[in-house]
Amino acid sequence: MDTAVTTVTNEQVIKSNSLISSGVTSELKGEINAMLSFALNNGLTINNEINGLLESTKIDDLLNVHGLLAKNVQPATPKSIIYLNIINKDGVQETSYNKIPLVRNLILLSLFFLITFIVTALSPEVNNNSLDKGIMDNNGISLLLNLTFLCSISGLGVAFYLLKSISTAIQKGTLVPEDAIYYTALIFLGIIAGIILSEIISLYTSNNGINLFNKSILALIGGFSSDAIFSVLQSLIAKIKQLFSTTS
Repeated sequence: MDTAVTTVTNEQVIKSNSLISSGVTSELKGEINAMLSFALNNGLTINNEINGLLESTKIDDLLNVHGLLAKNVQPATPKSIIYLNIINKDGVQETSYNKIPLVRNLILLSLFFLITFIVTALSPEVNNNSLDKGIMDNNGISLLLNLTFLCSISGLGVAFYLLKSISTAIQKGTLVPEDAIYYTALIFLGIIAGIILSEIISLYTSNNGINLFNKSILALIGGFSSDAIFSVLQSLIAKIKQLFSTTS
């Protein structure tokens, strides 16, 4: 009877372990090694509970070690740590400028915005009077140059924010491949936010209330804090919806 029970128990263990493929197990071990190396290289405190579990091959012990290490390396994640390891291995002799395409593209984009800002600022069409007119009273080449001027300032603001964010992400080991998509979308959001903030606010002021300095600041703030402006607009829309829902 005991032999039969033991046989059934072993069969249940084998079936339960078969639910997890060998690929997932090897991936789990790879993430554990990556997090352990990251913690040691950065002088992070490692939980003492994992000492007796590192040599175990049981899936429960591996998951336990993985969870403990994930807490030790926060805010970094196993995915971001492995991504940075791949970057460093692929370009040992290269500089960070060439290792991370996202950084290179942002630097080039910042130079583009800076050149555009200088070129449009040199134009006689961009001045206090033309900017005070706004999009309603201005037209033609003057309107195009003024909008380009404000877009370049918004672009500089969002590029400044993103470069600082990427530098912090690299230092903390939180950079992941999906950040490229997020940062690309944030660039367009920053330019749009800068235009909205600088032009729409000017519609609610007198002709002498907005000048070159003020609109430039508004465009810069809009680009730098595009995600914050999106949150403000989103909360405003939510309050408007709530107002109509309560009245109905």
